[in-house]
Amino acid sequence: MASELELLDPDVRRNADRVRTVLHPDFAEIGRSGRRWTQVDTIAALEQEEGRVAPETDEWMFNQVPPGLVLVTFRISTPAASSRHASLWDVSGSAPVILCHQGTPLPLSN
Repeated sequence: MASELELLDPDVRRNADRVRTVLHPDFAEIGRSGRRWTQVDTIAALEQEEGRVAPETDEWMFNQVPPGLVLVTFRISTPAASSRHASLWDVSGSAPVILCHQGTPLPLSN
């Protein structure tokens, strides 16, 4: 999904206006740390990000739950760590918006 990939792009992440159009007003995220983020929290944090490089992604899966909602799952890999992610997207309108996102760290490989 182009919108999910777009949210991984460092330039897009710092663009509050663009992020606001992609995150539902009631957006909620459970971050890798376990912290709960709202739309406002997320936009404020992303505007301040510096030095981020777009991560490698794989294991993409797209499952339509009820019509109009798509569950997107994928893995992010960086040199420092890997994590699994799940996002719930409302695709019933003119542009997809993300309702919920969760990231879970993966154990370090030996």
